[in-house]
Amino acid sequence: MEVTVNQQLYTITEGCTVQTLLYDVLGKPAKGLAVAINQTIVSKTLWQTVLLNHGDQIMLITATQGG
Repeated sequence: MEVTVNQQLYTITEGCTVQTLLYDVLGKPAKGLAVAINQTIVSKTLWQTVLLNHGDQIMLITATQGG
């Protein structure tokens, strides 16, 4: 199945969680990262249980320092 992450298309397996997408597919560290699926923020405590669906629009937001 396919999902879009920050406007880029990715093919993932069925049953893929947010955590699996971040760590195994994208190789992203969890620190300083926020995730929204279809314009709804997903709490970090739910990343291991929230399953992704075909066509989901995922936005990754990275915290940065500065002013």
